[in-house]
Amino acid sequence: MSPDDLVLTPQGIRYQGRLFPCSIGKTGLTTTKREGDGATPTGLHLVTGLWYRPDRLPRPAPWARPIGPGDLWCDAPDHPAYNHHARVPLKASHERLRRSDPLYDLILTTDWNWPEATPGHGSAIFLHQWRRPHFGTEGCIAFARPHLIWIAKRAAPGTRLIVASFL
Repeated sequence: MSPDDLVLTPQGIRYQGRLFPCSIGKTGLTTTKREGDGATPTGLHLVTGLWYRPDRLPRPAPWARPIGPGDLWCDAPDHPAYNHHARVPLKASHERLRRSDPLYDLILTTDWNWPEATPGHGSAIFLHQWRRPHFGTEGCIAFARPHLIWIAKRAAPGTRLIVASFL
């Protein structure tokens, strides 16, 4: 491990000499991730993308992509776009990346079950803003907004996210 790895610990995410409180999946950690189980998958994951709402935040890093009104993430295991960015119109089950709440104003995507997605093994494992401290997610890792912005400004494509089973 290196200081440039995002490492999940019982106290939060350790990154570049700092410790950030975070929320994980509402059902904890798992080694057998399934779509809709509410768990955060353990393992070594890589940061693959950075998305932001340009109407709410300045670009956090040069490689960040703006989230537009038509941006989606497909979570339908039987669809060819499963666990990939998609655009409207999409009749299959999906999440809107441009939400009315601030949870997805800034998103770091990971390589969990990507780019070759296995149907039903989970989708959209993001790093995003939390609802409130320690409120469980659907499997993502969530942070206070200022902490997420700090991380996003420093993380790069390929930054390692290490999620070990400790709970």
